[in-house]
Amino acid sequence: MADRKQKKGYKSIPLGFTRRMVIASVNCNKKNAIHSMTKIDITRPRKLLNEYIVKTGVKLSFTAYIVKSFSEALKAFPEMNSFIKGRRLIILDDITVSVLVERVINGVKVPEPIGIKSTQEKTVKQISDEIRLAQKNTGNELGNLTGSTWIKLIPVFLMRTFIKVADRNIKMGLRYGKVAVTAPGMYAGDATWFIPHGTATVLLTIGSMEKKNILTENGDIVKKEYLYLTASFDHEIVDGAPAARFMKHFEEILKNGKMLEDIINSTPANSNEGEV
Repeated sequence: MADRKQKKGYKSIPLGFTRRMVIASVNCNKKNAIHSMTKIDITRPRKLLNEYIVKTGVKLSFTAYIVKSFSEALKAFPEMNSFIKGRRLIILDDITVSVLVERVINGVKVPEPIGIKSTQEKTVKQISDEIRLAQKNTGNELGNLTGSTWIKLIPVFLMRTFIKVADRNIKMGLRYGKVAVTAPGMYAGDATWFIPHGTATVLLTIGSMEKKNILTENGDIVKKEYLYLTASFDHEIVDGAPAARFMKHFEEILKNGKMLEDIINSTPANSNEGEV
């Protein structure tokens, strides 16, 4: 019997619940998205994040800084924090950003979304703490980060229907938000963009980060750091021109690092802030 098993030439591994959810989401996602693929100079914010470490001993999440910059840009374009229900556009007052974090469940690394509420009112530090706390969560059930472990009770054959209904549901929109950030590129090398799928009205997909030596007009060589990022917009809601204006505003906020500068200036040295 052992010899017969060895000659099969393949392994049969059951699909986990998380993978089945991803399959259902992909198959029911019929949105017509437009994508903006860009390279952003993040030399200044990365420098400021290092200065914050030196001053406080605390490492802030760069994803948290992107989430906060994203939220600040959305404040100027509130119509993008929305979704369509029937013949009406539902614009949400609160900016809840869905962030995909990777954590370990029963020994397996699993991506799980968390909804960070009121990002327009929170600091980079507060958002960073929420992300770190989620990553360190030791709960062994998918959904326990958001109190939605009940989702495992939904039969697989009903999952697509559930996702479609939830996508147009006001209560779900208020709870989990309609804008999102995911960061697969944190594990990539060189210049890498990702084209995502998802039901968010605006979805930021973080690609790789790359350091380059740049020759200036004065003939000097300076080291710059760049972020490769894809922004995806639901074309049912967002047209090309507003998307371009949003990206210009968002990129300016992200690369100038002013929010981080304000945090550093207002934080006393050796504050002994604990990292969550």
